[in-house]
Amino acid sequence: MTEYASIDLGTNTVRLLIASLGGKVVEPLLVMRRITRLGGGFTREAGLSPEARQRTEEALVEFASALTRYQVTQLRAVATSAVRDAVNGVQFCNGVLARTGIKLEIIGGEEEGLLTLAGIRAGLGDPDGTLLAFDVGGGSTEYTLANGATPRFIRSLPLGVVRLTEGKQDPEAMADKIDRELEGLAVEMAGAGIIVDPSRTLLAGTAGTATTLASIDLGMTDYDYRRVNGHWLTRYRVAAILEQLQGLTPEERLAVPGMEKGREDLIIAGALVTLKTLDRFGFEGMKVSDFGLLEGVLLSVAV
Repeated sequence: MTEYASIDLGTNTVRLLIASLGGKVVEPLLVMRRITRLGGGFTREAGLSPEARQRTEEALVEFASALTRYQVTQLRAVATSAVRDAVNGVQFCNGVLARTGIKLEIIGGEEEGLLTLAGIRAGLGDPDGTLLAFDVGGGSTEYTLANGATPRFIRSLPLGVVRLTEGKQDPEAMADKIDRELEGLAVEMAGAGIIVDPSRTLLAGTAGTATTLASIDLGMTDYDYRRVNGHWLTRYRVAAILEQLQGLTPEERLAVPGMEKGREDLIIAGALVTLKTLDRFGFEGMKVSDFGLLEGVLLSVAV
């Protein structure tokens, strides 16, 4: 088998996947993830902060060494919300290329949604019927509605957990913003003739918020993607976990089995987006996918 690699450079986390592919079956050889919070300290005027750029470049230097060890020649590396919104995003990508040899491709929200859909479908065994996928990221959240592999509607909303959290809004203010954005999404979908029927639609969540909530629900002390992928997470449990975590300080949350270090302050915003999504569309539960954008990018390399 040919070995492929993908990098997903997000607002909070940067991830590397080196894998073999057999059809649409992804066989991971190496998975690396580093929480660098590239969007930390982001401002509209200055863009990415020097400290965040430095943290992220160091992680990519580490990734470049791994790519050399595995002699990977087919790589696609994408950058999402924080980089595409930053006035110095292109400058940052040029600096990464010069230092690491990794060429970052800045992708838009629609392509991000398409690639995430491909990853989720591969992870969940190409489910038939209607699928509503959502990816809660650090800078944005993508919603993709598809019939099988055919996308019908894709939108990227400014509901990133880093931006919500660093906005220093209390949970009530965050909830109000999320409600407004989701109401606008529902109105736009209805205007396009799309009505989500929860009895005929599978809701699938991917990325750090969804997998962390699943890990907490499973009481995991060591992350196991095989247990997380496909885990059914009920609306009741999301609400209960949110209530539990809101009663703890960020430091205390680290003692909760399943909580990933570096996400302890962001999980409230992420859980709110998840709960509000369930409620807005009337779902009683969701399937969690450990596969998402990273795997979708990898699959696109082999096309």
